[in-house]
Amino acid sequence: MSDTILIERNEGWVEITLNRPDRRNALNEEMHLALRAAIGDAAADETCRAILLTGNGKGFCAGQDLGDRDPRKMTGAPDLSETLNRFYNPLIRMIRNAPKPVVCAVNGVAAGAGANIALACDIVLAAESAAFIQAFAKIGLIPDAGGSWMLTRLLGEARAKALALTGEPLPASRAADWGLIWKALPDGELMAEARAMAASFAAGPTVGYALTKELIHAASANALDDHLEMEAEYQGRAGRTPDYAEGVIAFFDKRAPKFTGKG
Repeated sequence: MSDTILIERNEGWVEITLNRPDRRNALNEEMHLALRAAIGDAAADETCRAILLTGNGKGFCAGQDLGDRDPRKMTGAPDLSETLNRFYNPLIRMIRNAPKPVVCAVNGVAAGAGANIALACDIVLAAESAAFIQAFAKIGLIPDAGGSWMLTRLLGEARAKALALTGEPLPASRAADWGLIWKALPDGELMAEARAMAASFAAGPTVGYALTKELIHAASANALDDHLEMEAEYQGRAGRTPDYAEGVIAFFDKRAPKFTGKG
């Protein structure tokens, strides 16, 4: 395994850390492949019921490492669509489709695709010193890694355009106020709360979490009648899980439920 990614396995959950602190965890090809492998393995592992993603050092992720994209060292223009289709798009789909909660602890600046990888996660916590920067306009590009999609849905057209066109940093506290992320925390409290949240999800009703993710992802594209039918179908599936029975029994017994996460 590449040392550009650190993996710590805990009981029921995995912590994945971006580990190129000297480059603000900017992504090169080695790191792309290692991160996708780590997320993919955790998503497919039935013993892993939650994923925590964070960064090492002062930044979360500066996006794509431009060190190998210097036009002065290239014979022609790069094919950035190939970069997206080969690296970023599969990663974003993997995070969004993971059948378990994915928590992101943004420990510092998240810029460019680094910001949008964070926003693809289910729960985003950020240190108060962190900021989200859609840096693409500064180099003549468009928000990628799902950025233009997520910003518009989470913030609306006006704020999405302003962030994308200006590249202005959005402080973590304002990102939380705007609903872009779940919570901004004092720097010293970030990792403790993120780890506690991942551990809580790891002890929760995993199938119900996965079905909830799918429903929320589908909501913006569904008509109400279609979505009500989808809810009914998914609630039927959730109601057949052992975790539902356990949850109801624990409620009557006035005790904490012991969920297994099994379907």
